[in-house]
Amino acid sequence: MAFDFKKEYKELYMPKSTPCIVTVPPMNCIAVRGAGDPNAEEGTYKQAIELLYGIAYTLKMSKKGTRQIEGYFDYVVPPLEGFWWQDDIKGADYAHKEKFQWISVIRLPDFVRPVDVAWAIEEAERKKKKDFSAVSFMSYDEGLCVQCLHIGSYNDEPQTVALMHEYMEQQGYALNITEKRMHHEIYLSDARKVAPEKLKTVIRHPIVKS
Repeated sequence: MAFDFKKEYKELYMPKSTPCIVTVPPMNCIAVRGAGDPNAEEGTYKQAIELLYGIAYTLKMSKKGTRQIEGYFDYVVPPLEGFWWQDDIKGADYAHKEKFQWISVIRLPDFVRPVDVAWAIEEAERKKKKDFSAVSFMSYDEGLCVQCLHIGSYNDEPQTVALMHEYMEQQGYALNITEKRMHHEIYLSDARKVAPEKLKTVIRHPIVKS
């Protein structure tokens, strides 16, 4: 049976709709960096998602080709994730989504190395006749965080964030969003197929002991 990150790491991918404190281990992923409104029809965000999935599935299906990655095991491609911020804005201004900066990522199994991602980029470009050079290998050590499952529209996230911050403070922690530790979302639903009020998104914020 294929390894499923969501099932094996339920505390990271399937939290309850009440806030909790979690320590996230270091992990590797493929990433695309960009800026702008994620809802823009011809925007770079939608293009970034296409690029990420193109590389994610090239790596997953490598077992059927000539490249045999050492330590490979079959796995379910993990969900799309995103790190979000706006320059000179504390928190998020949802009325000005065009100001968003973001890093879209998909987690990688530990056996995937930077050289394997470089191969996948070349392989995807060869097969699809498309530029995948915006995709890069990224390591991220998130550490101590407060997180919560948000059910509903992305525009309603501030309500869940407020609950997270209230819980965080009650437990003796302080928010620690910096240039290296950002607002983090994990998308458990496909926004193209699921009604906004039913979308499931893990929201995660970095914290420190106050």
